Amino acid sequence: MLTVGLTGGIGAGKSEVSRLLAAHGAVIIDSDRIAREVVEPGTPGLAAIVAEFGPAVLAPDGALDRPALGALVFADEGRLAALNAIVHPLVRARSAELQAAAAPDAIVVHDVPLLAENGLAPLYDLVLVVDAGEETRLDRLVRLRGMAEEEARARMAAQATREQRLAVADVVIANDGPVEELAARVDEVWAALRERAGGAGGRE
Repeated sequence: MLTVGLTGGIGAGKSEVSRLLAAHGAVIIDSDRIAREVVEPGTPGLAAIVAEFGPAVLAPDGALDRPALGALVFADEGRLAALNAIVHPLVRARSAELQAAAAPDAIVVHDVPLLAENGLAPLYDLVLVVDAGEETRLDRLVRLRGMAEEEARARMAAQATREQRLAVADVVIANDGPVEELAARVDEVWAALRERAGGAGGRE
């Protein structure tokens, strides 16, 4: 089994790379998706959040009211740390379950937006970083996602710097060009991953 960490700044194209790798046969473990699953209604995760932050973080239907929770933790490092202390262990445990369920010869790709920020690179056999220039990313966020430029710049600034992400990269997937170029690059990366998984580099 080869374990791969996949990350990239907002607007870099990480989700498209994840989709392309899945099409090649990678087992994708999506941290954001798991983070939503572990706080769904009826889960211990949601119960722990309500115990910590109070019933005001619940929507009328009993689901987590994310904007309300975000307003509580956004500017308060202590409260954000308390939230992370609840959610992060649950995400790690579920990710480990999914990885354990994969085939012994699988290439398991952990899609982790905050990999660089949280110092997670050592957890994987290698790290893929999807990289694009700031102006390219800003254009995608404004033109394709409909964000206001000010919001897009704030979201970008809240993440690790480009240099910090590149510092943890074993493989860089440049994505400033058209999607056809990206697909060709992912083809190359997949071939290299398959070769490594079949050799001594893979972790059994």
